[in-house]
Amino acid sequence: MAPKWIRGTLVCAYQLAITFGILVAAVVNNSSKNIIGAAAYRIPIATQLVWASILFLGLIILPETPRYLIKRERHTSAAASLSRIRRLDITHPALIEELAEIEANHEYELSLGPSTYRDVFSGSPHLGRRVLTGCGLQMLQQLSGCNFIFYYGTTFFQGKGLASPFALQMITNGVNVASTLPGMVFVETWGRRPLLLFGAAGMAVSQLIVAIVGSALPSSNDANMVLISFVCIYIFFFASSWGPTTWVVTSEIYPLKVRAKSMSISTASNWLFNFGLGYATPYMIDSGYANLQAKVFFVWGTCCIFGFFFVWAMVYETSKISLEQIDELYERVDHAWQSTNFQPSWSFQDIRDETTAGTSSGVSLADREAARRRATAEAAPANSTDSDRITVSADGSQVSTTAMSEEDKIIASLGDVDFSL
Repeated sequence: MAPKWIRGTLVCAYQLAITFGILVAAVVNNSSKNIIGAAAYRIPIATQLVWASILFLGLIILPETPRYLIKRERHTSAAASLSRIRRLDITHPALIEELAEIEANHEYELSLGPSTYRDVFSGSPHLGRRVLTGCGLQMLQQLSGCNFIFYYGTTFFQGKGLASPFALQMITNGVNVASTLPGMVFVETWGRRPLLLFGAAGMAVSQLIVAIVGSALPSSNDANMVLISFVCIYIFFFASSWGPTTWVVTSEIYPLKVRAKSMSISTASNWLFNFGLGYATPYMIDSGYANLQAKVFFVWGTCCIFGFFFVWAMVYETSKISLEQIDELYERVDHAWQSTNFQPSWSFQDIRDETTAGTSSGVSLADREAARRRATAEAAPANSTDSDRITVSADGSQVSTTAMSEEDKIIASLGDVDFSL
């Protein structure tokens, strides 16, 4: 739904909402910690119903995405939805071009046949690599240790003998919210790949410092202050990079044909590791079991180091290009570290226009656009027929298309569009 120049920022806003919700939960927990009886847990649970109700009401007015509507062959509704989302008139050239690109991409994917879960792993271009990238990012996000702080931070701080563990948990969650804001800017100005590399390096250093200091001086007050400081620094690196950007990348890299299936697999890997780590963490730190205590940060730090090299080798830079052009990125660029210099040279709309005009340039992708224009100009007089000159609009009237541009033809085929809610 989001335009390519702010797509990453808007997806980061999703993570910002999550971090704000975690902060509210920490405040509610702190407020109810001294309540005696069942109300101590019933009040936090009941508070969740308020946000669920707001979410339900928001879903009622949320428009369907243009890509979904095109997939369902509801082209008029797709035009209305895109116009509403972009706040542009249906005749605006930018909107017409984007809609035509979405339609052309969908037609191309239909020509490849129906999608299956086999296509998710073996389709082209490099769909298996993309699924591995998405799943790997989601797994490593959980293995970075974020949920150890958010789920068990209160218990961990209490075990270290720190006063007011609930207040410390509110502080860490406040840092989490504030640090997501620069991530919303960096994801577009720096790009996805540099931001993930920056975050992985910062998280690894912070985690290892916590592990070394906490293990070497387990009962020192000064060591505890260092521990709290670097936990907050770690959260800054996480919230400004891996927290939101993981979702940005996994929402971009899959083509429309297999997007739903691929996203379901990558999101399932996130929740699988979320559950596994949530279940295993008490056994890792409790004295009756592994009793790692602060040493557990060696585990998270090692995973962050692995995450740095995973991003370097697997994550392509997808900022500033449309979702439809990401297929070309994976087709033309062999290695992820070469993707930062990628410039798209064609679009699915160009290919469809070539096919419609009956031309075939047979040149490289870099020369395709210029060749298409030359071929179209040369072939137009020869390929014109009576059926090309007359089209029937949505209101039943005949419209001459002899001198109509591609934009005019799209508008004529759409007819009257109702933009009311």
